[in-house]
Amino acid sequence: MRGHLPGLHHGRMDPAPALYTIRINGHLGAMMLSAFPAMVQQWQGAETVLTGLLDRSALYGVLAEIDALGLDLLEVRQLEPDRGSPEPGDGRSP
Repeated sequence: MRGHLPGLHHGRMDPAPALYTIRINGHLGAMMLSAFPAMVQQWQGAETVLTGLLDRSALYGVLAEIDALGLDLLEVRQLEPDRGSPEPGDGRSP
């Protein structure tokens, strides 16, 4: 019987939360948006953009909810941290 090679994150906890933006086709109403309480929404043209700080399991949960609601997912993007702004506790002043 063959074994499998461990993945890069095998046996480790999820990495720290990251900022994600998720674009969905169409304008979501209040009822649909209530399915994403951890996300900030805005409308851009004919799309709804959800943005939020998510760990891996929360991201998968949001994607599963989008699928379960039959929404048209256009893009998922992890945003790079803004290196111009100080991180909490790094000693730099804003």
